[in-house]
Amino acid sequence: MKDLLKTEHLSRADVELLLDTAARFAKDPTTASDTLAHKSVAVYMSKPSTRTRLATETAVAHLGGTPIFLRSDELQIGRGETIADTAKVISQFCSALLIRTYAQAEVDELGANATIPVINGLTDYDHPTQALADWITIREKFGKDISGRKFVYLGDGNNVTTAWLMMGAIMGAHVVAATPSGKWAPDAKVVETAKKIALANGGNVEITHDPIAAAKDAAVLYTDVWMSMGDPESERKEKEIALAPFKITEKLMSTAASDSIFMHCLPAHRGEEVDAAVIDGPRSVIWREAFHRRTTIQAIIFHLVRGELKG
Repeated sequence: MKDLLKTEHLSRADVELLLDTAARFAKDPTTASDTLAHKSVAVYMSKPSTRTRLATETAVAHLGGTPIFLRSDELQIGRGETIADTAKVISQFCSALLIRTYAQAEVDELGANATIPVINGLTDYDHPTQALADWITIREKFGKDISGRKFVYLGDGNNVTTAWLMMGAIMGAHVVAATPSGKWAPDAKVVETAKKIALANGGNVEITHDPIAAAKDAAVLYTDVWMSMGDPESERKEKEIALAPFKITEKLMSTAASDSIFMHCLPAHRGEEVDAAVIDGPRSVIWREAFHRRTTIQAIIFHLVRGELKG
């Protein structure tokens, strides 16, 4: 496995390896500080970023390398150079490339043309680095035995939903996406793929439009902003009305399991998709989740450059 382009490309063994390594990097960030000695990693972002950029640049530094931050308007790609040509050029100088962009097709094309590992740092389709950070946080709370537990996402059926369903399926978990019906539900092909992966791993993927039923006895309630980057402002009012029943309130949180936790990929809009009392309350693990963006990206780079992920 040369690249991490989609969450669904990871095997259960890959995820277990990545989470174990990330746990090691959480305890000692510089334990593999010679991995990228005298090497560089390109960090290419056409979408704004806080956590992904900070996590990636820090991870590369902890591995002994130099991160090189790139924006599309700073490259010749902004003047018409092809993605394929850009991939070949970056491959001459760097040992890996992490990209955060809009179209999944751009990431796939970079992976097809680069000779170095390409990592999907977020697209409109998927968010694999976030999903790994989510699951190491879940593992710290509940351990490896997740039998009988339900892991629930509520909100817009977006890229985070894709990552949530795919990673949960890989881990053999009971994962739920509670979204409005219609255009803000998860893509049917995403659901179909996640269900096939779950079947192979002893998991269960559930799609519902009932937030109350979804939240009942859940181990995790997870959400994301209602308006993502690139969403048309013309749809804001309609979307907010459709998503209002999926807001994570104190009342909804009280229906979850007694040891449940609240998760959010951030940034968050308090009072919109989640009550401030929930996200800033005792069950919230959002800061530990954000911390693990670095540990998991560091693990991804570490194992990809060593050729140790099988897919």
